[in-house]
Amino acid sequence: MSYEIRGLNEECGVFGIWGHPDAARVTYFGLHSLQHRGQEGAGIVVNQDGHFQSHRGLGLLADVFANPNDLKRLNGNRAIGHVRYATSGHGNLENVQPFIFQFYDCQVALAHNGNLVNAEALRFQIEHEGGIFHSNSDTELLMHLIRKSSAHSFEAKLKDALNQVKGGFAYLLMTDKGLYASLDPHAFRPLVIGQMRNGAYVVASETCALDVVGASFIRDVEPGELIRIDDDGISIMTYTTQTNYAICAMEYIYFARPDSTIKGVNVHRARKRMGAKLADEAPCQADMVIGVPNSSLSAASGYAEASGIPYEMGLVKNQYIGRTFIQPTQELREEGVRMKLSAVRGVVEGKIVILVDDSIVRGTTCRRIVRLLKEAGASEVHVRIAAPPLKYPCFYGIDIQTKKELIASNHSIQDIQKIIGADSLCFLSETGLIEAIDLQLGGPYQGLCMSYFNGDYPTNLYDYQKTLTTHSLT
Repeated sequence: MSYEIRGLNEECGVFGIWGHPDAARVTYFGLHSLQHRGQEGAGIVVNQDGHFQSHRGLGLLADVFANPNDLKRLNGNRAIGHVRYATSGHGNLENVQPFIFQFYDCQVALAHNGNLVNAEALRFQIEHEGGIFHSNSDTELLMHLIRKSSAHSFEAKLKDALNQVKGGFAYLLMTDKGLYASLDPHAFRPLVIGQMRNGAYVVASETCALDVVGASFIRDVEPGELIRIDDDGISIMTYTTQTNYAICAMEYIYFARPDSTIKGVNVHRARKRMGAKLADEAPCQADMVIGVPNSSLSAASGYAEASGIPYEMGLVKNQYIGRTFIQPTQELREEGVRMKLSAVRGVVEGKIVILVDDSIVRGTTCRRIVRLLKEAGASEVHVRIAAPPLKYPCFYGIDIQTKKELIASNHSIQDIQKIIGADSLCFLSETGLIEAIDLQLGGPYQGLCMSYFNGDYPTNLYDYQKTLTTHSLT
């Protein structure tokens, strides 16, 4: 069993490139910048004149490509890559992407970020009709649907398939003739397009990957779009006009890198505004503000600026402990937070501290951090969360799918305060979060998916509907 300091995990990161002589190496660097989106497996597929080669494995990208020859042998000027965290399917090698499909008339490589809410029903239907799956990931479903389609062209078949899968998805497909990128009708997950100086086009889950490889941002992939990139450039198509923006709010709160920009909103600045809103909504008299490394530092900075209370480095993160650090005994698991975080006694001793974090999921990590600070001599620890309470599960690509995993679903804020040992506890309001992100894309939440906080899901839940109605997601 592994224990992680963070309580949420996003499913995947994808990267694709078309028209670069060293496509595999560029893809490696792009994936490295997306490593925070998935750390259980990684893979790259290259296309050299219609011949596909791949390398994939379990673990971090650097572990998968520890042998330099694995990357050197991937020759070609077109590639797609993937880093994975398993929410659908198991963390086995057969589920590591990109997948390669060999057909009598073509080869296709496929990578997917997200989660399909009708995967179970589709899989049952396809298997009943004689289909055979090589993995238990929902990603493989799209290719079965493409091959089953009666449409005449590959693009028409792909559009047909995209209209049958439901939920959150960002797909990259590579054929011998083109690279295809597509986003679900609600744009739950980010997907962007850039261009390098030599003219090569890049598709990535976040803009930080464009920056790392030296690509200029061109545009976001819009909900319901299917984009083809080939030797003639970019072609923009749609597979549906039934679209409505519902970008995952947790991308801004936690998942995305602070140097990324999602639909025109810089993540770091959004987090600073969350912290500032939190300071307005939940003021506190204290000696200092500290943030939980790393995703909460921007919000802590915003809280400090708005409140006029000094920002201090009261917690230090050990950068050399991986997210999937194995702790084989219960005692070590209980003390695992000490392996990743240290309280700076010389800073917090005898002080009243405001601890800013981005979320409380199960409550175990926050409780241990509060205890760390008090053991280091902090006289009071007031916890401020730069997001509303997480009360509802996510079905669009995050590994929380029952309410029993969420402490805020089962306890009041006062109860949570006692459980974590804080002197006070406050959360950012839903309105404050929406105003801080400031998307302004229309709808009740200005283009955000807020289902984690209020249970208002933008789509039908299909496979999960029975769970929703009969078990109340518990």
